[in-house]
Amino acid sequence: MNSFPDQFTWGAAAAAYQIEGAAFEDGKGASVWDMFCRRPGRVYKGQDGSVACDHYHRYREDVALMRDLHVPAYRFSISWPRVLPAGTGNVNPKGLDFYDKLVDELLAAKITPWVTLFHWDYPQALYLRGGWLNRDSPEWFANYAQVVVEKLSDRVTNWMTLNEPQCFIGLGHQRDLHAPGDKLGLHEVLVAAHHTLLAHGRAVQAIRAVAKRKPWVGWAVVGCTSIPEDEAKPADVSAARQAMFSAPKKSHEEVLISDDTVFNNAWWADAAILGQYPSDFVTLFGDSMPKIADGDLKTIAQPLDFYGVNIYQGSLVRAGADGAPQGVDQPVGGPHTTYDWPVTPACLYWGPKLLQERYKLPIVITENGLASMDWVAANNTVPDAFRIDFLTRYLRELGRAISDGVDVRGYFQWSIMDNFEWNEGYKQRFGLVHVDYATQKRTPKQSAHWYRELMASNGRTILGNT
Repeated sequence: MNSFPDQFTWGAAAAAYQIEGAAFEDGKGASVWDMFCRRPGRVYKGQDGSVACDHYHRYREDVALMRDLHVPAYRFSISWPRVLPAGTGNVNPKGLDFYDKLVDELLAAKITPWVTLFHWDYPQALYLRGGWLNRDSPEWFANYAQVVVEKLSDRVTNWMTLNEPQCFIGLGHQRDLHAPGDKLGLHEVLVAAHHTLLAHGRAVQAIRAVAKRKPWVGWAVVGCTSIPEDEAKPADVSAARQAMFSAPKKSHEEVLISDDTVFNNAWWADAAILGQYPSDFVTLFGDSMPKIADGDLKTIAQPLDFYGVNIYQGSLVRAGADGAPQGVDQPVGGPHTTYDWPVTPACLYWGPKLLQERYKLPIVITENGLASMDWVAANNTVPDAFRIDFLTRYLRELGRAISDGVDVRGYFQWSIMDNFEWNEGYKQRFGLVHVDYATQKRTPKQSAHWYRELMASNGRTILGNT
């Protein structure tokens, strides 16, 4: 294999709260992230997304930049409270018009839009009504989805419902690290997760019901990836599979105080795709399980066209004496990003491979990238050789997965530009384009030019004759 498949989609991604700014302009309502950023000590140096990359005012400049970098597809999210300031009820015409104009600008630049309906900026007004704990939240989300799809689906065909529910539930409602900053008990966390899955299913129904052009529908979840220590050993491969999809060997009491239980692929995807919660988790959660009404699982398990997954890293595992997964430490002094995430290229092989094996859907890598130490050099360039090396290694592994028969349809680099990185503020730089937040000057990094050539060659520049 010396290139990616002919119809493979290359692109870059961003999210509304991380780049748009204009947090309190033109009728936009507050989100839980606007609320969270006001809490002392929650975000690095008290930073927030009120201005961010000022994309709301500079979207034409940013689309022109993507056009110049020959980016074929752009994944972005809609800000729910920008469109519906109270989360429900009256539509904000200026907010909806922004996305209408953005889609037109992208299409004029021959860039295909991929729309994510929810990337964490939940309306504060609905949070005050219970948020994801409220049984009405799926209906709120479906109504919002209908408003957006009715407006944009004459031009947009690629849709994702939710981005990383594991994070906005696990980090936002269980560990209080992200907005809204709650630390709920396990039962309440699972109730919020169940309502989130219902919202996903109701949104898929809304998309299919009102879309003006035939939609291609998926989601964009965390790909918690396990990598066998020795892939030549079937036992290690089996251990990696167990680690990705099986309940941890813990007691119910241990799970009650655990902060990582919801970070499992099967808890979310089995419900959404297979139509049932995994029995080992149901047993483990016991009386902490939420009430599941008749028809809930049928609503959640709406047919999807693709499995969108965000993969940045993986964990090494081996088979223990009893065959059960056993974690393996990364090598001492091994490579890490500035986010302190290990560099594990094989996650883009094993993640897609094992996810497709279980869920039988085409895979789209909806996010992948790294945080690095990037600045504008004295010669006005931004050299980021480590990003190029990182992406080369990861994409070769993705190419290997495709060669081995995994149906991978696309790859979106995170992110098109440096942006507000949630509780890390502006400390972490993920972008292909450097942003000077004081002046809003954009400077394409060395990796942006490299990625342009990679996309133009459909991967030949890194795959060669591999």
